[in-house]
Amino acid sequence: MADPSSYRPRPGQIPDSPGVYRFRDEHRRVIYVGKAKSLRQRLANYFQDLAGLHPRTRTMVTTAASVEWTVVSTEVEALQLEYSWIKEYDPRFNVKYRDDKSYPYLAVTMSEEFPRVQVMRGHKKKGVRYFGPYGHAWAIRDTVDLLLRVFPVRTCSAGVFKNAARTGRPCLLGYIGKCSAPCVERVSAEEHRELAEEFCDFMAGRTGTYLRRLEKQMMEAAEEMEYERAGRLRDDIGALKKAMEKSAVVLADATDADLIAVAEDELEAAVQIFHVRGGRVRGQRGWVTDKVEEITTDALVEHALQQLYGEEKGDAVPKEVLVPALPEPVGPVQEWLSERRGSQVSLRIPQRGDKKALMETVQRNAQQALVLHKTKRASDLTTRSRALEEIAEALDLDSAPLRIECYDISHLQGDDVVASMVVFEDGLQRKSEYRRFQIKSFEGQDDVRSMHEVITRRFRRYLAEKEKTGEWTDGEDSVTNGLTDGLKGDRTDGLNDNRKDEDGRPKRFAYPPQLVVVDGGRPQVAAAKKALDELGIDDIAVCGLAKRLEEVWLPGEDDPVVLPRTSEGLYLLQRVRDEAHRFAITYQRTKRAKRFRSSPLDDVPGLGDARKQALLKHFGSLKKLRSATIDQICEVSGIGRKTAETIAVALAQSAPATPAVNTATGEIMEEEPGTMGSSGEPLTMGAPDERRGQET
Repeated sequence: MADPSSYRPRPGQIPDSPGVYRFRDEHRRVIYVGKAKSLRQRLANYFQDLAGLHPRTRTMVTTAASVEWTVVSTEVEALQLEYSWIKEYDPRFNVKYRDDKSYPYLAVTMSEEFPRVQVMRGHKKKGVRYFGPYGHAWAIRDTVDLLLRVFPVRTCSAGVFKNAARTGRPCLLGYIGKCSAPCVERVSAEEHRELAEEFCDFMAGRTGTYLRRLEKQMMEAAEEMEYERAGRLRDDIGALKKAMEKSAVVLADATDADLIAVAEDELEAAVQIFHVRGGRVRGQRGWVTDKVEEITTDALVEHALQQLYGEEKGDAVPKEVLVPALPEPVGPVQEWLSERRGSQVSLRIPQRGDKKALMETVQRNAQQALVLHKTKRASDLTTRSRALEEIAEALDLDSAPLRIECYDISHLQGDDVVASMVVFEDGLQRKSEYRRFQIKSFEGQDDVRSMHEVITRRFRRYLAEKEKTGEWTDGEDSVTNGLTDGLKGDRTDGLNDNRKDEDGRPKRFAYPPQLVVVDGGRPQVAAAKKALDELGIDDIAVCGLAKRLEEVWLPGEDDPVVLPRTSEGLYLLQRVRDEAHRFAITYQRTKRAKRFRSSPLDDVPGLGDARKQALLKHFGSLKKLRSATIDQICEVSGIGRKTAETIAVALAQSAPATPAVNTATGEIMEEEPGTMGSSGEPLTMGAPDERRGQET
């Protein structure tokens, strides 16, 4: 590992101007390429205290052994040079998009004497017009088959073409009228090229011209009583319309645009692109990338634009590019796109209307692509085994953690505090064993105390079962705290009778985990470990995954364990943590929605959902809103004095008569009879169907 100070340039040596820089390792290989508006300011960020750098950036600068740069005149030149160097050197620490599959294109080889229509994959070639990409090659062939009635362009290979020219007999398509047969000189090279250009114009979206022309010819033929010719033209028009119907109109005014959406997490990002030509979706493609460097959404968009248009010129770059976030700064990127097109290109974020709706569709596709990518990766048995082994090695466990439980806390500014427990066995989700908890209220937003409570409650019942059976069965009493359980599980192999309920099903929490993961850093890990220590449990490992830097924290350690970002173990821990977060926030939102439905604010005339949420967001809870003055309520955007007075009256009339339970907030003010658990604590886990946590 190199010390960045050993190759840091001397002060004043780096110019304060736009440019592109390269980090090289000890073998002189380029490992990172970047651009900057000011080389001096940008490179200074890499040579600060290592503790202040993002872990991925820290890995890069400690791997490098030297840095060099090239000064350019403008930021546009820097963008172009950066793209060229990334393509040339393929640096390991740069974002590299990879296609999630090889997309087929409809290609017309305009560089040949007799242009040919065919399906092409892979890198684009000069002198070839491309349309697409398409999802499947058969979709291209169906479209071409329809269009050859009107534009009989050559589709045969070079060998077939030469053989037909040698024998003087065209191929089958020439006989049935789906090829103009330039091989036997039925048309000249110029006439065939004109057909190919018309084919390209139609595929590019300029369809109205040809339809109107054919309709006019059909009417003229009918007037002249050439009914056979009119019939053929009618069939040609039908073929063109059928080809057009294969891509529905999504944008009005024959818009030409590309829509780019990004779905990402801390380790990976998926990009989806919809190509809209003439108002119709002509193609779709997607990329997935590992986040090797610390990168924001706008930077991901910039890299996607470079890869998408780096080799394109002219009409291949559309007039409009719609993105989820604008690169910073946006000017050089927009100027670069305009240079490649040869005219002005609009780069913007859609705000309303059909374009925004279509962007939401592209975003959903990107999200699904990321989920599919993760699912494929997680379903591989070898990968899962390697992930569990890496976790065991990193955490110094005796064996791979075949059962992992992860806990997360969710609340809205201290209200509706809930917790989730998700279970992964052999690296796969066990949704039937998910659980969710209500947490009793604390003063303030105390995630640490909430974590301590949920771990204590889960493992206290685990110990109660062991005491009841008189042996270490790892089971749990299904009637602990007077509540029954109805877990619909299928894991019964090897369970003794003490670990089954009356129906023969395994009891709740029948299996203890080998590893407890908490969503958080050192404080949450310490709280979970303290809860286990207080219960006398010392055979279950505990760790935490901090979301900001993806660091793994262990109890009692001052420094985190940093797994390599390419580690399958880190990937599995992240999936477990994200699933716990999803499950917790889903439950919390459900509770909040129920509270809103029974809120006294529902009785205020003219107060819609938007202003209700604004009030609760401003004050944090209904309890605080009830104690606010009319002037304080008026401070909320959209709330006038008359409305504030009406709200105050409605809240005053709905105030609880007794302080036992605040029904608006769900806060337990005093202990109620019949709600005491076996430990003497107020029982706040909710109804049995809520606690089971099974998703429906």
